[in-house]
Amino acid sequence: MGNRLSRIYTRTGDDGTTGLGDGARTPKDAARVEAYGTVDEANCTVGLVLAVPGLPTEVAAVLTQIQHDLFDVGAELCIPGHRVVTEAYAARLEETLDQFNETLPALKEFILPGGGPAAAACHLARTVVRRAERRVWTLAHVEPVAPELTSYLNRLSDLLFVVARVLARHERGGDVLWQRTRGS
Repeated sequence: MGNRLSRIYTRTGDDGTTGLGDGARTPKDAARVEAYGTVDEANCTVGLVLAVPGLPTEVAAVLTQIQHDLFDVGAELCIPGHRVVTEAYAARLEETLDQFNETLPALKEFILPGGGPAAAACHLARTVVRRAERRVWTLAHVEPVAPELTSYLNRLSDLLFVVARVLARHERGGDVLWQRTRGS
C-alpha cells in the first residue's frame, strides 16, 4: 500500500502539477489525470446512489463492489504500468447484468433518466461512467492502457442502466418512458 496522508494539503500542486502513484509529477490537466479523476467522480456518483435509503439489498451489494472496483481502476490509471483489473471484472458485471435484466420487461421505448431518487442518481452515475470511459480512451490514444479498463467501464455503464431500471421499478413501479412531442 502506498503512503498514507497525514496532512491533506502539501502545496506541491500549486504549480499546476500533481503526483502520480509512482511518484512522478504530471500536469493536472494531463489525459491520465483526467481519466482517473473522472473515474473518481464516477465512484462518487455510485456513492450517491448508495446514500439513498431503502435500496434493495442485492443492488446495494453490487454497487458497493463496484465502488471497490472503481478504486482499482483509478489506481491502475494513477500508477503507469500498474495492472490490477482483469477480464474477470467485466465478466462479473456481465453476469450481474444478466441476472438483473432477467427480472425486467423488454424495453421497447426510450426511457428518461428518472423514476425516483435512487434511479435518477443511478442514471447520473451511468453518464459519468460513460465520460470516464471516453477519458480513458483519450488516454489510450497517447499512452498504453490495458483493454480490461475500457471493457470494464463499458460494461459498467450498461449495468448501471439496468440497475436504474430495477430501481425505478422498486421506487415508482416502472420506467419513465420518453414521449415524442409533435411540435408546439
